[in-house]
Amino acid sequence: MTSEEVLLKTFKGLSGIERKELLDFAEFLESKKTAKSPRRSLKGALKHLNIKITDEDIRVARNEMWRGYTKDTEDEK
Repeated sequence: MTSEEVLLKTFKGLSGIERKELLDFAEFLESKKTAKSPRRSLKGALKHLNIKITDEDIRVARNEMWRGYTKDTEDEK
């Protein structure tokens, strides 16, 4: 017996309220599998702001952010 046949046999044995609950659950499962739209990249989402960030800008920001951490490590030796 296939899963479709088992499901149909089970469905036929249910009361009206139970059938409604089963249909609601099936709709819930169907809604979970709908395709989600892909997310836009951060660059694409902020494109309208016309901000240009270069690799050099990122390098400088990282150096400023981490300034002092490596010195503290070296001082403890």
